Amino acid sequence: MSEKELNSYRFGYNVEPTDEMLAQIMKEVAEEARESSKRVHDEMFEKMRINAIAKQAKWEEVFKKTS
Repeated sequence: MSEKELNSYRFGYNVEPTDEMLAQIMKEVAEEARESSKRVHDEMFEKMRINAIAKQAKWEEVFKKTS
């Protein structure tokens, strides 16, 4: 199946995709979901790392003032 055929398909109540079309659509959706999930995961851990550094700096300031 060509990319043009796949891209021209639209889900409709009276038009069923072929098994090949459905398999390709599901494969592409799964790839996009994996990429999106990895991106969100990486962003979350980067924010956690930045927050941990900021908290550590804050507590270092508190300990310096009390020492």
